[in-house]
Amino acid sequence: MDNKPTKTFHYCTANPIVYGILKEYARHNRKYPTVAESTLWEYLCSGKLGANFRRQHIIGEFIADFVCLKSRLIIELDGGYHQLPQQKTSDEERTRWLNKQGFTVLRFSNEEAICNTGYVINKIKEYLKQ
Repeated sequence: MDNKPTKTFHYCTANPIVYGILKEYARHNRKYPTVAESTLWEYLCSGKLGANFRRQHIIGEFIADFVCLKSRLIIELDGGYHQLPQQKTSDEERTRWLNKQGFTVLRFSNEEAICNTGYVINKIKEYLKQ
């Protein structure tokens, strides 16, 4: 038996137990993004802000809307259901867990991403400059 350590990559951030299930869900989300995700992705893709972002990237047992692994920055876009009390609690728990993993989470509403894109982009740029 070969005892060589397996090679790991910086982008391998998923919990291997749930990766298979989440991978299909993330793939579906990339194929069918929301209007807000499509709008923001136009600014984040191809390193346009000087940082490389991934869409629908699995971290632990969660799928981040957008993540810059180098800067440890996660961008989350929240639709109306995120205002429901149980979803707010879930989002807070998720953010705490991601913070413990060394990530910073910036949350914006879908409306901000669509109607006030400049504000969202400026907030992201401010974080990336730090």
